[in-house]
Amino acid sequence: MKTYFRPLSIVFGRDARDLIASGKAGALGGMPHIGFTHVEVIQRGVDRMIETYADLSDIAEIETITTPRPAFGGIGMDATRVMGIVNVTPDSFSDGGRLADVDAGIAHGLKLSGEGAEILDVGGESTRPGSDTVTIEDEISRVEGVIAGLAKAHIVSADTRKAAVMRAALNAGARLINDVSALGFDEASASLVAQAKAPVILMHAQGEPKTMQLNPRYDDVLLDVYDGLATSVAKAEAAGIARENICVDPGIGFGKSYKQNLELMAGLTLFHGLGVPVLVGLSRKGFIGAVTGEKTAAERINGSVGGALQAAQQGAHILRVHDVKATVHSLKMFTASCDPDSVDF
Repeated sequence: MKTYFRPLSIVFGRDARDLIASGKAGALGGMPHIGFTHVEVIQRGVDRMIETYADLSDIAEIETITTPRPAFGGIGMDATRVMGIVNVTPDSFSDGGRLADVDAGIAHGLKLSGEGAEILDVGGESTRPGSDTVTIEDEISRVEGVIAGLAKAHIVSADTRKAAVMRAALNAGARLINDVSALGFDEASASLVAQAKAPVILMHAQGEPKTMQLNPRYDDVLLDVYDGLATSVAKAEAAGIARENICVDPGIGFGKSYKQNLELMAGLTLFHGLGVPVLVGLSRKGFIGAVTGEKTAAERINGSVGGALQAAQQGAHILRVHDVKATVHSLKMFTASCDPDSVDF
């Protein structure tokens, strides 16, 4: 029977560093400033147990959780990084149509970089619930110029499911691939990414964007999503993609109910057991509106930042967000409050 290990009792900042140094806590996701002192031991259909980190620290699965992650796309994974969203689509759920041409897309990317985004995620196809597939030609025409304009001085990720678009994006200067289908939509994608030696973000999704929110079902959403991502990582490695070039995303809002999204957020630490960086993208999504009562996606800034901070506390290595400035400032204040020595006035 498979056993899962979910880190608990998370400590942050100065206290975490002290506990990790003493051997009483493990470094969550290899982060030197986030520790965990207890572990929930999970098996399907069996009562869950809580053990101390010290009692489990020498087993391989716990070592996987605590091992520092190598740099991903040239960015260190020893702290939470912010990825800014650059949607050059007419129908994205939050900001569709705002960036109607190449110049507007480049200008928005530069703005987000100035606000603190270390990665710019450029997408030309909306994958919101109910969306239709965009042709390869249209998608390339939307993103190619924007990527070329931003990649001269910034780290750019191409948000696409299609191998031909990935190729065009990489040729235009994109350094990362962000695939909501975990390389499952286009059978040519995995070999292309492997040959290019490009870092790739593998996201979990149940079903296609057109129908994924109609009736998502799981036996246990946390464990099922974990198993799905583990399978995606194994397939990527089998295709020749190096493990250090893989990041995972639990896919908040992609084939999950509002309650299931919250279950994933509550259990995020489980995903560090996959041994790769973890990205969380919850910005402005519908479940935030359901919780806060804010019906307008673009006005869900406060709820998005609250969720981003919770994800950062659970060791998310990358946060994919619309509202970069608000997220970066909140992270800085939270970090400084937990670790005063990190700030030099």
